[in-house]
Amino acid sequence: MTHDIDSQELPNINTDLLQPIDIDALIGPGVSRQAPRILILYGSLRTRSYSRFLAEEAARLLRWFGCEVRLFDPAGLPLPDDAESDHPRVQALRELATWAEGMVWVSPERHGAMTGVMKSQIDWIPLSLGGVRPTQGKTLAIMEVSGGSQSFNAVNQLRILGRWMRMVTIPNQSSVPKAFAEFDDNGRMKNSPLYRRVVDVCEELVKFTWLMRGRSDYLTNRYSERFESAEEASRRVNQTAH
Repeated sequence: MTHDIDSQELPNINTDLLQPIDIDALIGPGVSRQAPRILILYGSLRTRSYSRFLAEEAARLLRWFGCEVRLFDPAGLPLPDDAESDHPRVQALRELATWAEGMVWVSPERHGAMTGVMKSQIDWIPLSLGGVRPTQGKTLAIMEVSGGSQSFNAVNQLRILGRWMRMVTIPNQSSVPKAFAEFDDNGRMKNSPLYRRVVDVCEELVKFTWLMRGRSDYLTNRYSERFESAEEASRRVNQTAH
């Protein structure tokens, strides 16, 4: 399953080798074949942002694989606890998190860690909204860019956060070192083994998202939570932090 995307949008891809997703190998009978809904978050506000470039490259690939993709622009998002949850940018982010079946998180590495811009977005997505968990059981792919040699600090942190948010974080991941050398003047990623890893990550995310469709509720059903009603769970998870 692919969308009708002009191959010129993927100039560094051999589309003869880019295999469509075999949906029948992944889903059961009666499961909706609506395009997977993927939200992409990136962790920089710079005009020439390599994490945004990588996020946009992932978006093109995911659309080729048949997904409906939305990118969240973090500009204007307040710091956690510096605004109420009814802030328009917070509401926009939470609505997208609820809408999505899967996500891609792309962060620069700064001072050996993910950026504050990246962490703020994740911190604004609660574990529970009125007894409904907006991230539980959803798929997640993680990527990072860095200005120096290859590092995995940011993706390792993102993987921990994905587990904390009860997401199904796929095994593959991407770390792009010396990002300034991996993108051209137009913000397109150059053809390289690093780019091919990005393609691998996107392909794997789509496969896992199809695999989880219709099964997420069962796979995330827990013994401990069957002791609590939805109202009790909401009251416990949303209690005021001290």
